[in-house]
Amino acid sequence: MSETKKFLYVNRKAPYGTIYALESLEVVLIGAAFEQDVSMAFLDDGVFQLTKGQNTEAIGVKNFSPTFRALGDYEVTKLYVEMESLEERGLGPDDLQEITYEDEDDDWEEKPSIRIVSRTEMADIMADQDVVLSF
Repeated sequence: MSETKKFLYVNRKAPYGTIYALESLEVVLIGAAFEQDVSMAFLDDGVFQLTKGQNTEAIGVKNFSPTFRALGDYEVTKLYVEMESLEERGLGPDDLQEITYEDEDDDWEEKPSIRIVSRTEMADIMADQDVVLSF
């Protein structure tokens, strides 16, 4: 039996205005459904995908940001957010949605999915993956 490959989906675009963010989320859900080891990275304007309180009514598109909270149900529990990208956009950890998962190995305790990492740590995370897909 072959070892499970690690897939990292890198999100660099704002959530609306292009199809990249929504397409990335859909591909992640498909990969997770096929039991891939899936994680996501949010850099540059991609950090806006995880901000709380998104309202898309004025631009007339569906707000898909609540979907991120369902990722834990698909065992997607590693959402890496680059701290420098947050800071460069005047954001901090408190500006992000609370996204959690239930850890079955720890008596179903709820744990945070978002992990704030430095640019250097993000580079190490990317280097550790088998497949990196950028959106």
